[in-house]
Amino acid sequence: MDYAERLSVPLRWWVQGSMMVASVWLAVLVATPDNEVIAWLVTALAFAVMVVLFVRYGGVRVSVDRSTFHAGRAHIALEHVGSVTALDAEGVRRQAGVDADARAYLLLRPYLKRGVKVEITDPADPAPYWLVSCRRPDLVVSALEAARTR
Repeated sequence: MDYAERLSVPLRWWVQGSMMVASVWLAVLVATPDNEVIAWLVTALAFAVMVVLFVRYGGVRVSVDRSTFHAGRAHIALEHVGSVTALDAEGVRRQAGVDADARAYLLLRPYLKRGVKVEITDPADPAPYWLVSCRRPDLVVSALEAARTR
């Protein structure tokens, strides 16, 4: 594996989600003062749902190996990868907004401001490029270029 990254959700999401679950506990406790068990069961269920959602949403991986670029569920052989560009926050915002192509494959996370734009040269692929969020776009670019030159 030349590069691998999990797009896990930031700590502040966990803190905010926990505070929301605590608010649910308090609301249910106030609504059912005679039965604390209900409040704890609802809270446990809310916490479990939060954990599952955050782990699934943040469990997406971006990776480059010897022959393939993976972005979430999508993958493409490196022979079909064209130019690769590291983008800062403004570049990602423009590529996902004003300069967007509706056919592009997007793997964006709102808590990651930077990313890479990967041109796709496969004529059978309808996506002209992939726009992928990542924490270290320069490392993704160098890993893709190094893997393609092998």
